[in-house]
Amino acid sequence: MEQATFGGGCFWCTEAVFQNLKGVQKVVSGYTGGRIANPTYKEVCSGLTGHNEVIQITFDPAVISYEELLEIFWKTHDPTTLNQQGNDVGTQYRSGIYTHNEEQQHLAEAYKQKLTAANAFNGPITTEILPLKAFYPAENYHQNYYNLNGSQPYCQFVVKSKVDKVKAVFGEKLREAV
Repeated sequence: MEQATFGGGCFWCTEAVFQNLKGVQKVVSGYTGGRIANPTYKEVCSGLTGHNEVIQITFDPAVISYEELLEIFWKTHDPTTLNQQGNDVGTQYRSGIYTHNEEQQHLAEAYKQKLTAANAFNGPITTEILPLKAFYPAENYHQNYYNLNGSQPYCQFVVKSKVDKVKAVFGEKLREAV
C-alpha cells in the first residue's frame, strides 16, 4: 500500500470524492502544513495556524495508480482559486499536493506543468506541491462525513455535486455498490 495526501478545499468533499474508488483502502481527513502539532478543527478554521484541510489516501498502486489519483484530484476541484473552493474561503482551503516521496513530487509537478502548458484552466494554477512534513488526523466526527451526514444541506448542495461528477466522469474506477 502507498499513501497520497491532497488538499482540495473542504475535506468532507475531497474525502467523499476518493473513498469509493477501486484500490482505495482508506481515506482519512486531517490537517497539514501548519505551525503547531495536533491542531483542532477550531484552531485550523481560525486561519491562524497555517494548516490546510487535507485527506490522506491509502491505496493499492496495483489497482489504482498515483497518476490516476492525480487526474481525479485535478478534475474535481478548482486549482486556480487561491485559498478558496467555492464559498469556503481561507488558507485552510488551499489547493495542495503533499508528496510522500521524490517520485510523487516529480509526477505531481509534471502533471501541473502539463495542465499549465495546455491552458487547461481559465487562470493560473495556484496548487502548492510540497513534501509532506506532518499529517494530523481530524477529529472523529469529520471522518466518513458525507456517508454519515449526506442529508445535511452542505452535503446536499456542495459535496453531492462532487460525488456525482466522479460517478459521471470516473464511473469505471468506482467500487461496486454494496
